[in-house]
Amino acid sequence: MAFRDSTVVIIETGRDIIRAGLGLHELLKTPAFQIQARVGLRESIANGARTSLAPSGSRAASQAPPSAGPGDYLVGSHLDDALAAGQDITVYWPFREGNITEWAQAEALWKYILFNLLRLRRAQNESPVLLSIHPGQSRTTYERICQIFFERLNVAGLGVVERPIAQIYAANSLNGVVVDIGTDHTDITPISDGTIVRSARTSTPLGVSHCEAYLAHLLRTNQAVMASLSPPDAPLPESVLQKTLLDLARLIWRSGEVKVPSTGETSVAEDDEGVIDIAATVVAGKAKDVIESGLKKKANAKASAAELARAREIEQLDLKVFEFAGKSITIGKERHRFYHPLFDPSLLSVLPTGAPDVWALQDSVGYAVNMADIDQRQGIWGGLFVTGEVTQFVLGLGDALQSRLVNYMIHPETQTEVQAKTVRVLHRPEYYPEYRETGDGFAAFLGTSITAKIIFNDNTSRNYVSKGEYAVKGPHAIIEFSPALL
Repeated sequence: MAFRDSTVVIIETGRDIIRAGLGLHELLKTPAFQIQARVGLRESIANGARTSLAPSGSRAASQAPPSAGPGDYLVGSHLDDALAAGQDITVYWPFREGNITEWAQAEALWKYILFNLLRLRRAQNESPVLLSIHPGQSRTTYERICQIFFERLNVAGLGVVERPIAQIYAANSLNGVVVDIGTDHTDITPISDGTIVRSARTSTPLGVSHCEAYLAHLLRTNQAVMASLSPPDAPLPESVLQKTLLDLARLIWRSGEVKVPSTGETSVAEDDEGVIDIAATVVAGKAKDVIESGLKKKANAKASAAELARAREIEQLDLKVFEFAGKSITIGKERHRFYHPLFDPSLLSVLPTGAPDVWALQDSVGYAVNMADIDQRQGIWGGLFVTGEVTQFVLGLGDALQSRLVNYMIHPETQTEVQAKTVRVLHRPEYYPEYRETGDGFAAFLGTSITAKIIFNDNTSRNYVSKGEYAVKGPHAIIEFSPALL
């Protein structure tokens, strides 16, 4: 059976974030809701399961007590409010390790998405769900997911797609290597002809949290920043200061003020005489840039020579003012070094924890691609797709990685027909207007939406399980309807 587009639910389940939306539209929309993929358990229920947690519960706790059910966990705004109130809460991240560590916690998150955020009614749930999950899950895991969604959440249909496949779909390709930069991990997945090369898939414990820690260290060496955040006459305790610096580092990169040198600013469309092509500009989504550029030119025309000189001086110093904790903090060029640990983990040796024993991102990607069969590599190198939430705000990481992968290409003089000559960077196409402000960060959700549009509108689709098929075959039905498991 085919479902109405308005009833389809998209759930993107990542290591750290879950995104969801209800309904498919002509112009595919960005997720309606986004929550952290974490749950909380009150200390009275956890009953000794707590371990030491970083501030705001940023690390997974020990295994939850077996007596805890989905209804015992705090999720989303309920958890945020409890933590903000200083309540004694143990925090768990059931997807952070790439698999599902606690089923009750996973169910609590999916249940909150469906019935609290999307406002569906369990007793009259007519919505099919397309769920994207971390790749490489076992058949037993698929069956358990299927059982939860049909028996506990009462969905009308269920399809499952692996995140890297959805991400490469969002880049309009079937071949490439998906580099998904997360909080503590970066997942690297070579894909050939729409199929994950499983023997080549890898993950490295290097992510945005390491970049934040490095930028916090750089901010600590900025005397002006330190004087503002922790003045000599009222210094902050070390633990509070470190958390404050990490929060400031997070604000900086999420503001879009970290620039990657290999990325030039996208210019507006002009003809040979310097006249702006309005139609091309609007299609490219750059109308706002043109207006702001025009206003800047008018302001400069009225400014005095001294004012212009001062403006050029500030521009050269590359200073940006951030409003943080009730203060105006001026940050210089050190903010552009935020992403450097991804390409040189040895930089983290300046931190108290020292540098992790991991490869640089370019080495991990080069190793993963070269683990694929030689006749697959040319197609894989033809699609380098860097994604993850950080790519929504820090543009050009794909280009920066591309320039560092040259050493992994075969020397031109020894090329054969099946050997790659170049690395091509993929991006989300511009013809998804709702996603123009998201960079490549929402690729998994976009790709999941594209997949849902295809499979749930096809009466003969064999890529999802209907409620009738589940009634006949039970949880095992998901196996024959999931191409990844065949």
